[in-house]
Amino acid sequence: MSSSPNVDPNSASTTVVIYSGGMDSFTVLHRARQEGLTVHALSFDYGQRHARELDTARHVCASLGIPHQVVDIRAIHGLIDNSALTNAEVAMPHGDYAADNLRSTVVPNRNMILLSLAIAKAVNIGAGRIDYGAHGGDHILYPDCRPEFVEAMNHVAGIANFEPVQLHAPYLSSTKADILREGLAMGLDYRHTWTCYEGRELACGVCGSCRERLAAFSSNGVTDPLAYEPTPAVRKR
Repeated sequence: MSSSPNVDPNSASTTVVIYSGGMDSFTVLHRARQEGLTVHALSFDYGQRHARELDTARHVCASLGIPHQVVDIRAIHGLIDNSALTNAEVAMPHGDYAADNLRSTVVPNRNMILLSLAIAKAVNIGAGRIDYGAHGGDHILYPDCRPEFVEAMNHVAGIANFEPVQLHAPYLSSTKADILREGLAMGLDYRHTWTCYEGRELACGVCGSCRERLAAFSSNGVTDPLAYEPTPAVRKR
């Protein structure tokens, strides 16, 4: 993303990373650190079924000594509870993402909500940037990961406060396999990430998110270090 107008150069050394605990944001977090930026990690508890991703995020940030805030926004649950990700009564779709099972995993307006709060955090601590893990593979899946949405939010981040903030989405044109390839080149250990939407003790291996993750590892010719439930879908990988 291009820089927002009039960003104070004194704030350019600090970024707020929206960090879910998943593969993409894990890579974004380390990429920002490799740039030499001071990183503040920001996670959100919005009542997601896979809230164990937050425990993963806490562990990683503690091990790296990164300031980490988990914001509890479960009070908005009644606004976003028609998704399989936030409502245990909605069946979690299994198999690859397709038109007939995709919509049930969409959390209404999630990224706009999270980005708005991240902008406030950045202004509050004097950070000039927000790092966000939207990637090319999400474009067809989720409207709030598409380039036009990110561009629009970047513009808003530049004018919504007296202190403009840049929204940085380094993988906006990359696939999950591309992101993984870069992370592996950085020497990252992806056992310290959580992807499964089911949120059980072991990854299910059959939800769309797990299958997308497994496909990325397969594309890179490496084995996913995460432990999976012994399902046929996993054994075939």
